[in-house]
Amino acid sequence: MLKAENILLIKSKKTILENINFTISPGESVGIVGPNGSGKSSLLKILASLDQPTSGQVWYKGTPLPKRVPLTVRRRMAMVFQEALLLNTSVYENVAVGLKMRFLPKAEINKRVYFWLEQFGIPHLAKQAASSLSGGEAQRVSLARAFALEPEVLFLDEPFSALDAPTKDALRKDLATIFQQTKVTTLLVSHDFADIQSLAQRALVLLDGKIAAEATPAELLRKPQPPQVEQFLAHWH
Repeated sequence: MLKAENILLIKSKKTILENINFTISPGESVGIVGPNGSGKSSLLKILASLDQPTSGQVWYKGTPLPKRVPLTVRRRMAMVFQEALLLNTSVYENVAVGLKMRFLPKAEINKRVYFWLEQFGIPHLAKQAASSLSGGEAQRVSLARAFALEPEVLFLDEPFSALDAPTKDALRKDLATIFQQTKVTTLLVSHDFADIQSLAQRALVLLDGKIAAEATPAELLRKPQPPQVEQFLAHWH
């Protein structure tokens, strides 16, 4: 589904990412984990075509992506950020916005909006103002909005980091179920290995802009890793 080939990113003479090579298969959920400042979000933005690498190539379904990514490709991807970036309208309108931009029939929009509000346990909030929501509710709306687009690839950038522990746990559980049901290809970025353990089939550890380890989350903890990786994972052993 996605392939990163020799990705290099240099900003203000500083190397942010170097020699990044990996692929994501259709239906796979891959986690990129690493400490703050390791280049995770920069890599996510490049893979989501929101940013350009200094050199290297991103491939989408076997085709190299040009500098100006066509709208048809962008529309097959959806992104959820750390902060739930919601419009100052109702919850319903927030989930419907992308569908309206794609000129879907009204009945289809209604069906999809309520289906995804239901999946995330928030249909009762449909008419509520997005500005009145708690952090956890807002992030559920943000996720429902992304899933309603039925993307081929879903990018999640630290989607739980602004939430308290119980809210985070509940949302991770629901999201794990939804991942299993939809089989959507997902790239999840987090500094918290617990997110990756819950939601990713395969994990890449990013340290200082390089992939330092790659395995299933369980293997990363079970098998000996390079010292730097061990140090980062020590907290979750």
